[in-house]
Amino acid sequence: ELERIIVAARQGSLLREGVHVVLVGQPNVGKSSLMNRLAKEEVAIVAATPGTTRDAIRETIQVEGVPMHLIDTAGLRETDDEVEKIGIARAWSAIEKGGLVLLLIDSRLGLTAEDQRILDKLPAGVPLIHIFNKIDLLKEIPRVADTKDKSGIYLSAKTGAGIEQLRQKLLEIIGWKSSPTSEGLFMARHRHLWALAEAKKHLESAYNLTKQEIREEILAEELRLAQQTLSSITGEFSADDLLGEIFSRFCIGK
Repeated sequence: ELERIIVAARQGSLLREGVHVVLVGQPNVGKSSLMNRLAKEEVAIVAATPGTTRDAIRETIQVEGVPMHLIDTAGLRETDDEVEKIGIARAWSAIEKGGLVLLLIDSRLGLTAEDQRILDKLPAGVPLIHIFNKIDLLKEIPRVADTKDKSGIYLSAKTGAGIEQLRQKLLEIIGWKSSPTSEGLFMARHRHLWALAEAKKHLESAYNLTKQEIREEILAEELRLAQQTLSSITGEFSADDLLGEIFSRFCIGK
């Protein structure tokens, strides 16, 4: 039951808070064009001159009701331009704070040494999608199955080809479970998710302890910790409530 609540809470948290999506890549790979395509309006300036975007541009879109906070960043490259340097520093700051990274790559060139340097600098474990842009300029569109990156998305920010595939990939990465109804969901905050996970951990530990010859104080401590974390959400769940529920459902020996 608690596991079901945790799943519902995660979905509710996505609906409430959404997820930050940071667009990164070298200059002139189409980050601003993709931002505009996803936002369905021109929120970022698009120009052929590399380095047009100097600061992070933010826009929130909805994908199946889930808020996605897009952040278009300055192109990541070595530069002597002081203003552009500030924009690049802010881009890396957004990457470290963001929840999901879209690395844009020119599909005509494939993954270059410069792209690999960006990949090497990304925080460990950050959710990442490789975006091979500008497929409208290719004679033949490669199949993802034929590339080293099986999770990549081939698209054209200019024509819109592949955009729906990207939207579905975004939902898959964040763990959104599409449903015709939101019944059972609740608008959980991140601290609620943490508390539910902690309570589940302590209850599972307590259940496993009932199968062993252990001191009652150890079992009681696990139950107390579970009660404490649940109280951080409800503020009204006492130790007596928890113990009463446990003993009403399980036969625990002396």
